[in-house]
Amino acid sequence: MKQVTINVEGMSCNHCVSSIEGALKNAGMSGKVDLDSKTVTVEYDEAKTTVEQIKETIEEQGYDIV
Repeated sequence: MKQVTINVEGMSCNHCVSSIEGALKNAGMSGKVDLDSKTVTVEYDEAKTTVEQIKETIEEQGYDIV
């Protein structure tokens, strides 16, 4: 398993956390949102997904990658 931390703008509440973490889980990844640092840390299997796919999953929820 690999891990990546992505800076994300637009997150402000627990709904944001649930939205992003739920979308990542549905896509087969494990993500942890940190609202204070505006980051999402994701553990993923690089044989099954890429960092670009992770970013797309987050962006599809309406958040911006910075």
